[in-house]
Amino acid sequence: MTSLIDRRMGIFLAGLFVLTVAVPIGNLAFDGKVVPSYIVSLLGKYLCYALLAVALDMVWGFCGILSLGHGAFFALGGYAMGMHLMREIGDRGVYANPDLPDFMVFLSWDELPWFWMGFDNFWFASLMVMLVPGALAFLFGWFAFRSRVTGVYLSIITQAMTYALQLAFFRNEMGFGGNNGLTDFKDVLGFPIQSDATRAGLFVCTAIALALGLLIARAITTSKLGMILVCIRDAESRTRFMGYRVEGYKLFIFVVSAMMAGVAGALYTPQVGIINPGEFSPANSIEIVIWVALGGRGTLVGAALGAILVALAKTLFTGWFPEFWLFALGGLFILVTLFLPKGVLGLIEETFARKKKPAPALQEAKA
Repeated sequence: MTSLIDRRMGIFLAGLFVLTVAVPIGNLAFDGKVVPSYIVSLLGKYLCYALLAVALDMVWGFCGILSLGHGAFFALGGYAMGMHLMREIGDRGVYANPDLPDFMVFLSWDELPWFWMGFDNFWFASLMVMLVPGALAFLFGWFAFRSRVTGVYLSIITQAMTYALQLAFFRNEMGFGGNNGLTDFKDVLGFPIQSDATRAGLFVCTAIALALGLLIARAITTSKLGMILVCIRDAESRTRFMGYRVEGYKLFIFVVSAMMAGVAGALYTPQVGIINPGEFSPANSIEIVIWVALGGRGTLVGAALGAILVALAKTLFTGWFPEFWLFALGGLFILVTLFLPKGVLGLIEETFARKKKPAPALQEAKA
């Protein structure tokens, strides 16, 4: 059986552990002078993206399902957590209404909608963070996979799904804040969301979630189930002919991936301080694909690394040349497709392999 933590996974987890310890200490022990508070939240956001990339890599890298709708699962998890944080505000909102969020009071809502019930409890919101994206993935996958929709057709349908959700959540009557979304959060589990200690705690929780997500994904993909998923990716018809219920395997990994993306979205919302319909944008889902392709499809660790690198590049590039970022992102994807088929992780491993390999002259001398 393949080891759960191989060399690349071990190195990444070790680096993540160092980051998890160093960042909070650098922020809290030195009053934000070594690691400013905004850097803590920014790094936490990058780790959320990394978890989202791992979720997509599970279905695309190992099962061949190119989903252009994973941004929807991410956003639904974010909204579930945002609804809880809005209920946590209570009567401290602008309109001081203990039951209704400010946007509902502004829109003259008389009572809290039924689908907001229960979100005042953290445990309930935590369940919804996974169950809502998982239920959507199950319903979508049930019909799509049983209909044997594959390839580019499946990708287009997933993109249509997230675009439809974006249009729906933009509407005020949906009860999710419309264009402005959910924001102005005060507390999370009773702790002030703007305090440095809370920011550091959220960062640590995100790092732990990323580590667990990687280990879960690794456990699945290195098992017998993972071998079948790879067979489906490489030869779906042949796998079906061998007697495997391909639809069931694809549905399982799609739902697990969606739930993982929902967790990433839930951790993203309190650290960024807002969740709005823009997170459903099809462009966001396409960007996730670029993260995975850049880092290394089918490697898990490479997907996480690609997400962090692209997110960092986006932060820097949009600060220097904001109008050219999309062109740079498109050029990056073309570059990876043409010259880095194994992604950045593959390039790094090949470089180290060449350095360790003895020169031909030395090999002949030893012979």
